[in-house]
Amino acid sequence: MSIRLPAEWEKQEMILMAFPHELTDWVDNLQSAYSIFVKIASAICYNQKLIILVHPTIKEKIKDMFCYHDKITFINYESDDTWIRDFGPISIFCDNKRVVKDFLFNAWGGKFEYKKDNLATQYLHKSWIFGISELKKVDFVLEGGSIDSDGNGTILTTTKCLLNPNRNACMTKEEVEIRLKDELGVKKFLWLENGFLVGDDTDSHIDMLARFVSRETIVYIKCYDKNDEHFENLEKMEEELKCFTRNNGKKYNLIPLPLPKAIYKNNQRLPASYANFLITNSSILLPIYRDEKDKEVIEIFKKLFPTREIIPLDSRRLIEEGGSIHCSTMQVCMQSEELR
Repeated sequence: MSIRLPAEWEKQEMILMAFPHELTDWVDNLQSAYSIFVKIASAICYNQKLIILVHPTIKEKIKDMFCYHDKITFINYESDDTWIRDFGPISIFCDNKRVVKDFLFNAWGGKFEYKKDNLATQYLHKSWIFGISELKKVDFVLEGGSIDSDGNGTILTTTKCLLNPNRNACMTKEEVEIRLKDELGVKKFLWLENGFLVGDDTDSHIDMLARFVSRETIVYIKCYDKNDEHFENLEKMEEELKCFTRNNGKKYNLIPLPLPKAIYKNNQRLPASYANFLITNSSILLPIYRDEKDKEVIEIFKKLFPTREIIPLDSRRLIEEGGSIHCSTMQVCMQSEELR
């Protein structure tokens, strides 16, 4: 049996989102939350299929926020929160056919309510969103934002998250690797021991720190301010990345993304990161933060993805709740590898 976790830049059939509602942490300013979620959704559905989980009581209100619906499917579902990257499905190819993996979700180690989010993938499958694709429930806690795949059997991840006892207690590193080899077809693990962002509830998700943009290239967050509290740890993370090698033994091309200047809410620093971008079939949805570094990062991504449109989106409202664009979306691969 061949199992492969595709890279995000490969052909996608659809992208999933879950919209905020009055029973989520966004309630203190729902209108501003709707604004950024609609912008993300509009950028996605311009060229590809989008599935939106929406609380039944606000479904019509949300639908009225869009000018066109031909590529959007609205699904009635009362989610606990909006970070579908972490509670949504992880889609893989098994013998060239799509299989939807439903891993356990416990809200980043039981930090928040999660029972409804944990059932969302099963609900989507019963709603026939994934068509004939098999759903496989996996008795293992794993969030989509905690791993990044090159599509060729290598994943990038962090020990702070995957080996945290608040996920899969008592499992060793070797046991975690064996499980992910079985479930996702992972052949090589690139483990980061360092890397964190103040205000990040995820215990150092990789999609806030470092990402594959090709099988040869990794972008990563770099702090240039020696007085910043992140400086020393992110320097150590950079040294780890420099030591990583590809399957052919060569080092990765490493592209630094500057850490945005500190943003605060209620005297608490927020986890702003340019690494939390989304790759769609035709574009890159890039978080920006009204920062002087925004333009520099936009130019970096234009060079990295010359065939995709770069769509910068002000993500300050998103990081107020602890995430950004990638966290609020989840792609689903094509039904067959032959359709890539």
